Amino acid sequence: MTGAVAGLVLSLGMIAPSVTAVAAAGYDFDSASSLQVVVNKHRQLNPAAYVPGQLVRVQAERLRAPAADAYKQFAKAAKAAGVNVMPISGYRSFSEQASLYDSYVRQYGQATADTLAARPGYSEHQTGLSMDIGNASGTCALQACFANTPAGRWAAEHGWEYGFIIRYPAGAEATTGYTYEPWHLRYVGKVIAEDMQSTGIATLEKYFGLEAAPDYLQ
Repeated sequence: MTGAVAGLVLSLGMIAPSVTAVAAAGYDFDSASSLQVVVNKHRQLNPAAYVPGQLVRVQAERLRAPAADAYKQFAKAAKAAGVNVMPISGYRSFSEQASLYDSYVRQYGQATADTLAARPGYSEHQTGLSMDIGNASGTCALQACFANTPAGRWAAEHGWEYGFIIRYPAGAEATTGYTYEPWHLRYVGKVIAEDMQSTGIATLEKYFGLEAAPDYLQ
């Protein structure tokens, strides 16, 4: 089927567009400054040393303004429900990520480090749109068991209402390249977060129709 014929058939309603084709329409997931930017082991930030233009304080951490505002609403609602959510790690610069990654390499070796922390230039934290969260008690901090804590359950059940997704969900390691991180929230905006929640699409890669990125290309 030629492109012209396919377009005509689609316009007549004979073939429904794929979910990912619809999802990708109108979104910029390439630009580092975009709220929908997709960063993974195949998609380095451009420029690699990108610095967000506006960062807002969230206690001792920082996020881009839209993400910071949404996070504050998210945490306020959690507190009203009796759950104390604590910000652990927000924006990290290229150099900060390099230091963290190098420490993991020294401790675990590069192969394991690549499943635990992003290389500099490939980190969502560098976009200013991601926040690692924890419980006020410190229970299960940065561990998979965080999912079963009050803050972990609140994030999984209500994060999407404020525009956040669990960026590295369980069972998606072959797509994201990272182990399960129930504490890692990524701001994508309410429309996308709600759409992913309602359709059951767990990763940005699948949502935007992008290839899986289990390993670095070089």
